[in-house]
Amino acid sequence: MTSPAPRGRRNARKQRRRRRFPMRYLLPSLLLVALLAMLMLRGYVHSEILADHRVRPPAATDRVPEKILDGGPVIDARSTTGPAGSLSIPGHRIVLTFDDGPDPVWTPKVLDELKKHHAHGVFFVTGTMASRHPELVRRMVDEGHEVGLHTFDHPDLSYRSHSRIDWELSQNQLALAGAAGIRTSLFRPPYSSFADAMDNKSWPVTRYVGSRGYLTVVNNTDSEDWKRPGVPAIIERATPRGGRGAVVLMHDSGGNRSQTVAALAEFLPRMQQRGYGFTNLTTALGAPSAHTPVTGFALWKGKAFVYAVGLSENVTGVLVAGLAVIGVLVLVRFGLMLLLSFLHARKVRRRHFSRRPEPARPVSVLVPAYNERECIANTVRSLVASDHPVEIIVIDDGSTDGTAGIVEAMRLPQVRVIRQRNAGKPAALNNGIAQARHDIVVMMDGDTVFEPATVRELVRPFADPRVGAVAGNAKVGNRDSLIGAWQHIEYVMGFNLDRRMYDIMRCMPTIPGAVGAFRREALDRIGGMSEDTLAEDTDVTMALHRDGWQVVYAEHARAWTEAPETVQQLWSQRYRWSYGTMQAIWKHRRAVVERGPSGRFGRVGLPFVALFMVVAPLLAPLIDVFLLYGLVFGPTRKTVLAWLGVLAVQGVCAAYAFRLDRERMTHLISLPLQQILYRQLMYVVLLQSWITALTGGRLRWQKLRRTGVVEAPGATPGRRRSNDRRPVA
Repeated sequence: MTSPAPRGRRNARKQRRRRRFPMRYLLPSLLLVALLAMLMLRGYVHSEILADHRVRPPAATDRVPEKILDGGPVIDARSTTGPAGSLSIPGHRIVLTFDDGPDPVWTPKVLDELKKHHAHGVFFVTGTMASRHPELVRRMVDEGHEVGLHTFDHPDLSYRSHSRIDWELSQNQLALAGAAGIRTSLFRPPYSSFADAMDNKSWPVTRYVGSRGYLTVVNNTDSEDWKRPGVPAIIERATPRGGRGAVVLMHDSGGNRSQTVAALAEFLPRMQQRGYGFTNLTTALGAPSAHTPVTGFALWKGKAFVYAVGLSENVTGVLVAGLAVIGVLVLVRFGLMLLLSFLHARKVRRRHFSRRPEPARPVSVLVPAYNERECIANTVRSLVASDHPVEIIVIDDGSTDGTAGIVEAMRLPQVRVIRQRNAGKPAALNNGIAQARHDIVVMMDGDTVFEPATVRELVRPFADPRVGAVAGNAKVGNRDSLIGAWQHIEYVMGFNLDRRMYDIMRCMPTIPGAVGAFRREALDRIGGMSEDTLAEDTDVTMALHRDGWQVVYAEHARAWTEAPETVQQLWSQRYRWSYGTMQAIWKHRRAVVERGPSGRFGRVGLPFVALFMVVAPLLAPLIDVFLLYGLVFGPTRKTVLAWLGVLAVQGVCAAYAFRLDRERMTHLISLPLQQILYRQLMYVVLLQSWITALTGGRLRWQKLRRTGVVEAPGATPGRRRSNDRRPVA
């Protein structure tokens, strides 16, 4: 019976683990949510989801009062008890009105012309534009112009419910409050015309808006500048007849307004010479200002909204730049992979036909093992079946599950077991190197099995005395599950196709821990396996390059490894890989400025590793983020075609990689889903790695659970459940 104290300690440990568990996702997830929120806000203020450009055709006018149809361009329906009335502009007064702005290009030019001629006008702004360009709204107010509402995203309000109309007005006022600290009582409906164009569909909207406290301003002189008929035509149509006053309709946004600006330069002085004054609407009517200062919570709410919109614009700009970067990186990487892999295949064929039989050089195979009872027997049996003479050394790194006993019970003559206290994989490998009898040392993981020819293929390149290490072809043995199939694609395309490219470029960044071989002299010169990083395989490979050794790829040296079978295990493994890679890049950063082989690797290899193993995976999720953005906000067709184009390029590379590795193409069926989900996982993993590095955190080695599903080639796969044990760091 379990004593209370141990049970209490176990429960406490479980509670601590439960409390800590969400933290690994917290910061990356918060950042991802924040980025998505910024994109949603951008889509919101750009009207890319809310925009409705339907315009209702003319309807009957029998429900519209005659005095409205025959009245002036300003409609006052604010009274809840009396009838609605209309107002006209006094003679020789012109109220210039500008719709749809503010526009960052044309509004400043319009304002410049008005300022130059000491004229004022009314700018009917949309909430989407005002929130994106608040500085222009502030300038309008500061220079004495009036500002009116033109709804938030410019819909035909006759299609809208009262609640939606309220939303359009309140959001437009929110943008004004944040931009200039004011509210306004002026309103112009989108797609409005003269007062006599009011009909049974638009009149109820005018009545309702009036009941909310707004003056509705239409026009009685339309310049039709939106048609771009030419400067003379705009001036002609904007000129009132017979000295009458007018509300003139113009636009400072919605397209190229160069003709509007040019027309103002002539129209303003010409009409002033004729005795006309250009005033605000309320000034022309002799009424109080339409502007009311906003204070308190409403003001801060508006400022917060405008600030968030500005932030979303800037963040989106950065994301678009990042998308452009990842697009270039993807195309460059896949282009290089295809070209250099083709050259590598030709090189391998030439080497295959020209090589001569060499005497078998015995090698030492090191198997570091920590709690590998499910896998170790299969691993050792595969080595014993090798067609190359081998010395097998199993270094038991303080296992608590009887791993060493399993190997010893096999009683194989060429197998030695070395026991040591738990000190980590690099220490176990260094112990094995010290005990090895041969000058070529093969290293593998305790969950990996070799084919009979693997060791022989690893040894062949060492006929060249310049070769210090050889990377083998690691393959996923447990590929029957979906997550296993995804990793299988990644290994074949992402790792092995990369290694072919790096082999041609002579800057192989990593010898996989599952299958690699080293010249013992090379290891001695660099001080053996280092414990400075969590990616000792990347660290030692970079050290060999800097010492002047060549590192090559042996594609026929195949090893079958057990990949993580759950997202949690995959997370732990990739977190360690990415963090260890960052550590290795930082450790060897001085190679960038050094001379000789070290400098060549530093100026060629390190940038490639940083770009394709750190930067590209961190930015790659932008492809899918903008896919979602395009599906929601548009343009949907172009977005989908662009995403499918990227997927097609990846599919071509994957198919070519599978062909080189002689793998079945059926696993590529899951490529689209693999690309989408893997990008998000790698993003969060890399982001967490960056956060860990920048905050000075330390990452412990995390032992993955194994099932022993991968057996020696030709054996019948058997699946065993692993014991529930907590790994020792």
